[in-house]
Amino acid sequence: MTTMLQTLLAEDRPLLADGATGTNLFGVGLASGESPELWNADHPDRIRALHQAFVDAGSDIILTNSFGGNRRRLALHGAEARARELNRLAAENARAVADKAVRPVVVAGSVGPTGDIFAPLGPLTEDEAVDVFAEQIDGLREGGADVVWIETMSAAEEISAAALAAARVGAPFTVTASFDTAGRTMMGVAPAAFGALVGGFDPKPLAFGANCGVGASDLLVSILAMSAADQGAALIAKANAGVPHWHGAEIHYSGTPELMERYAALAVDCGARIVGGCCGNTPAHVAAIRRGLDTWRPGPRPDVERIVAALGPLAAPPAAEGGGRRRRERT
Repeated sequence: MTTMLQTLLAEDRPLLADGATGTNLFGVGLASGESPELWNADHPDRIRALHQAFVDAGSDIILTNSFGGNRRRLALHGAEARARELNRLAAENARAVADKAVRPVVVAGSVGPTGDIFAPLGPLTEDEAVDVFAEQIDGLREGGADVVWIETMSAAEEISAAALAAARVGAPFTVTASFDTAGRTMMGVAPAAFGALVGGFDPKPLAFGANCGVGASDLLVSILAMSAADQGAALIAKANAGVPHWHGAEIHYSGTPELMERYAALAVDCGARIVGGCCGNTPAHVAAIRRGLDTWRPGPRPDVERIVAALGPLAAPPAAEGGGRRRRERT
């Protein structure tokens, strides 16, 4: 069965995903340490308003407010027994907005990491992780999610477990990792190795790529490494709004809407078919990404120097395959 995401990808135009969830919810009252997922039940009006703002900004894909909606993460808030319910509500909130849009809008069920380390170093086994993710995905599908959006992953074992869970439920899925430590994920996976990993999945993801990280330049360097090998799936680029900096106890992002507009065109030149924003991206940033996609014209494949010149210096060195790493001063 063809999904709405596959139908839109067949139109052969770059698609726009939405922006940040947590960053924008903090602006309307979410407190530090509070679970955003509980707002699916407690403040559905605010969740739907954020989805609507992203649709109004031109998004083709909106992510549900369920990034930390697995029972391991919800246990931090005493809400692990509500995992399926909160994910169903998250999808229903997004579905309500998508269904009244004047154009097709994909509801992507956001699935983030558990926060646990896998055995033998940590407490989580693969079987347990698959069960945890399958419960979350069941809730998202029950609420009307079109596709499962596995994101901000770091460990190969957890990426595989989430993909196995989607396959168990029978849900089409996408998957992105966050490359933020010397050009690798926190658990040491390099972009090309990530591409090889997801290329071996059965079924394969509809799309894969990178999100979050330490800035738009770094993310696009990761996308370049992935695009070198064709895995038969669309590439996703969902970058933070510039580079995060601490201002006292708060994180601020350096990226202006104008920077994200430039990033959008470069992302497509790097091979991305789905482009959006992650942390720090407001509806205004997403509208700027939309302008960048709408005015994009085919250009030469960019190299690292061109990306840095347009978006600012790398915050971390790109990973070298084969175990070695190129050294670069952190900025």
